[in-house]
Amino acid sequence: MAVTESGQNPTKMNKYAAACSIVASMISIIFGYDTGVMSGALIFIEDDLKIHDTQVEVLAGILNICALVGSLMAGRTSDIIGRRYTIVIACIIFMLGSVLMGYGPNYAVLMAGRCTAGIGVGFALMIAPVYSAEVSSTSSRGFLTSLPEIGISIGILLGYISNVVFGKLTLKLGWRLMLGIAAIPSVVLAFGILKMPESPRWLIMQGRLGEAREVLNRVSNSKEEAEQRFRDITSAAGMDENCKEERVTPNKNSGGKGVWRELILHPTPAVRWILIAAIGIHFFEHAVGIEAVVLYSPRIFKKAGVVGKHKLLLATVGVGLTKFVFISIATMLLDKVGRRKLLLISTSGIIVFLTLLGTCLTVVEQHKGEKLLWALALSIASTYTFVAFYNFGLAPVTWVYSSEIFPLRLRAQGYSIGVAVNRLMNATISMTFISLYKAITIGGAFFLFAGISVVAWIFFYFCFPETKGKSLEEMEELFSQGIMGRWNKKSLQDESTTKY
Repeated sequence: MAVTESGQNPTKMNKYAAACSIVASMISIIFGYDTGVMSGALIFIEDDLKIHDTQVEVLAGILNICALVGSLMAGRTSDIIGRRYTIVIACIIFMLGSVLMGYGPNYAVLMAGRCTAGIGVGFALMIAPVYSAEVSSTSSRGFLTSLPEIGISIGILLGYISNVVFGKLTLKLGWRLMLGIAAIPSVVLAFGILKMPESPRWLIMQGRLGEAREVLNRVSNSKEEAEQRFRDITSAAGMDENCKEERVTPNKNSGGKGVWRELILHPTPAVRWILIAAIGIHFFEHAVGIEAVVLYSPRIFKKAGVVGKHKLLLATVGVGLTKFVFISIATMLLDKVGRRKLLLISTSGIIVFLTLLGTCLTVVEQHKGEKLLWALALSIASTYTFVAFYNFGLAPVTWVYSSEIFPLRLRAQGYSIGVAVNRLMNATISMTFISLYKAITIGGAFFLFAGISVVAWIFFYFCFPETKGKSLEEMEELFSQGIMGRWNKKSLQDESTTKY
């Protein structure tokens, strides 16, 4: 390993940068909690408010429709007021939503709270990975940028555990406490985030070079590394990389003006491929059906043969635990193995175990009235293994990859488009899964997800270059060759390796 003259290892993770990323990622725990807790809360809400399946689907999915709006708002907001204050806004909005859901005297108020929380979720999902990517160095960016996904996993597990704990209370009190308690950490986090520094890349875009240098010195392992990162960012922002001024006139696009034109109307070939990659990976993250398992796992296990509310809720805890364990493993490998390899391994496993889950559920459905213990056990094992493979690659890589590939001037709003697509697909699965499995059987639904996963694997294989070890400022050049250019270059490298 290389060591600088100051005796510091540039590849070592900076503790201050890690602390900043951890705090920023905590908002994802709150979002994950809301996702996980709703899985069990829906069982009690149906009984208490006497709502039907269509209302259940709308309640489950409306959060993500509103998150779509929130993510698009957050992109421009973070370019104007900064990454840090955008996280504060997300906390405040989510707190209001949690209070409304916890109050929830009827379906209308519950929906209003869910919508409010959804806008906060959109802000959180867009800004946490971007902030983490911008404070971290190249060698640790994969790990730190994937922390929000670990936060979501922790939150989902806590939500499932909350279901088991509060599910023992009275019908009217239990589910309201499940949903309303998330307001408390939202308030605490809003104050905690104010102690964090602003993103150095955003500060440079604002012309605040002196402040950016101070932050870079704190999130880098040496002055040499900080100076190199400063030069790279200023060069990418179109500024003099040797500028010694404390403050300069900000970039004309520092408030996000003209970004939509560069992204959508007149993108360069590199930006076009970056946008396709970002939209594609966010589309497939939920199109493979993970939300059906996370949100409706009690229904899946019930179809497989598990009976009793308490047993159903305990079975869902296994989903949350599996998700947390495997995403934790993945974050350790992102900067070592690489994004592309983990993505392809993950998607391969998803295809196999979605097919197996669909087969088991089909067998159970065709033998109604019979107790098929082997099919029940295999259904539960397939569900857990699907969740394991999903979180081993596709889940963390989606957020890491899409947060690091956009050029600095387009990052916040480009990333927000990816998040909007992510929430749209999440909402689509959430709001249609019950209707889907009633139309084509529950086994058929998972066969459909397996087919989509095959398409996803092909897309990832041909369209995704490896970004491990590349600085954020090198991404545009990496994508500038297009698909055929990258494949021709790869073929030449392979040919050269064969010859020599």
